[in-house]
Amino acid sequence: MNSPILQLLVLAGIAIFLILRLKNVLGTREGFERPRNERQSAPQADRRDFEVIEGGPDPDIVDHVEEGSESAEALAEMKRIEPGFSVGEFLGGARGAYEMILMGYEKGKVEDLKPFLSPDVYESFAEGIAHREQQGLTVEAEFVGVRETVLEEATFDKETGEAELTVRYIGELTFAVYDQEGTLVEGSPTKIKRQRDVWTYARRMGSDDPNWQLIATGE
Repeated sequence: MNSPILQLLVLAGIAIFLILRLKNVLGTREGFERPRNERQSAPQADRRDFEVIEGGPDPDIVDHVEEGSESAEALAEMKRIEPGFSVGEFLGGARGAYEMILMGYEKGKVEDLKPFLSPDVYESFAEGIAHREQQGLTVEAEFVGVRETVLEEATFDKETGEAELTVRYIGELTFAVYDQEGTLVEGSPTKIKRQRDVWTYARRMGSDDPNWQLIATGE
């Protein structure tokens, strides 16, 4: 066999071997494939956008209560009736309301809080302040801050549109009670007291009045 023919056969064998190796490594493509420039310009789907489009969980709800719980369903119904309602914004407002109402009570200025309290809570606060005054006691208190604001429960009455949100607080303040002679009888003017409260607010969703009222207090 001539040397040129032998060399041609060897080269052909090498070429076939390389083709087979490339197919094993890269695989094969079947069916329609977009041109390279089209593939590069195609936008990538964002998973979060997909979940919202497909009716996925609302972060404004599941960030505060368990997904699928009765509280989550109640919050979803509130947002359906009043799309502008935000759980996060409510808790921010509830944090500020806690300081305002708590300090108003401690300093005996409950009259200023009347628009934010249900009649029962207002009466209870007023009685507590009157009882202190009858005993000749005065309170000095300074608010330090809120360590925790947590939504514990949400309920919604579809018939009345009444929504109730229960919030657990852990607040810090200095609290000192003095008698008529100015003697300290309770607390400390310098020692920070940690206080736990559970408050429930109510409002009729969809109403023109945006204010929530404090309807119950506890620990």
